[in-house]
Amino acid sequence: MQRARGCGRIAVRAEGGVTRLARLYQEGCGKIRLPRDARAEGLEAVLINSSGGLTGGDEMSWQAEVGAGARLTLSTQACERIYRARDGLAEQRATLTVGAGASLDWLPQETILFDGGALSRRLDADLHAGARLLAVEAVVLGRTAMNETVRVGSLHDRWRIRREGQLVFADELRLDGALADLGARGAILSGRRAFASLLMVAEDAARLLEPVRAALGEWGGASAFEGKLFARVATPDGFSLRQALLPAIEVLRDNHPLPRVWRT
Repeated sequence: MQRARGCGRIAVRAEGGVTRLARLYQEGCGKIRLPRDARAEGLEAVLINSSGGLTGGDEMSWQAEVGAGARLTLSTQACERIYRARDGLAEQRATLTVGAGASLDWLPQETILFDGGALSRRLDADLHAGARLLAVEAVVLGRTAMNETVRVGSLHDRWRIRREGQLVFADELRLDGALADLGARGAILSGRRAFASLLMVAEDAARLLEPVRAALGEWGGASAFEGKLFARVATPDGFSLRQALLPAIEVLRDNHPLPRVWRT
């Protein structure tokens, strides 16, 4: 069976206070588009998987490099779909480099894991002095509006964030096997079927702690430490997850509008 393979790379730089495209590469089912949005601060890029989803053996890779003083927001055209895997894992990797005084927002839309889906996902970021990173990853275990139930599956999410070569944040999330039974446990999801992780790495991240907690309300919690703010949120379904995520992301973006793809 033919496997989906995709790769996209983008590099931007600051020229006279304006962020401009420096390099763009795309291969296979990985596509990158640069919509014009007068509301956007810096440059905005939309990542597209033209295969329509991932299953066992598929591979998707994204790379972004933000030059000193530049600003880049990365989002996805739609929710990524992880379909039932006959064998193997779908693999997805994002590698981010953020230059001195630069800013990168990694804001893919939700990943929908279907029954029997298997995903291994990795996020690696290298930050230079004074760089700012906002990273969000959200997962929905089946669509409740379609009466979907994820009985079994696999999800492995690995984050490694470094500043000046030194590891400053690491997170490992693994759910494997009978996901419906695991998710029902109080220490895991308490029956909720949608969840997300949010991370801000910035010298002044702590100033946003209380506004983020207020935005998440009863669905999530957040903490701030050593120039980082980390939050997790879990809700009954994808709709309520987005209702909690949107205001929290806007707070972390200092109330700058979200990418248009999040609003359509």
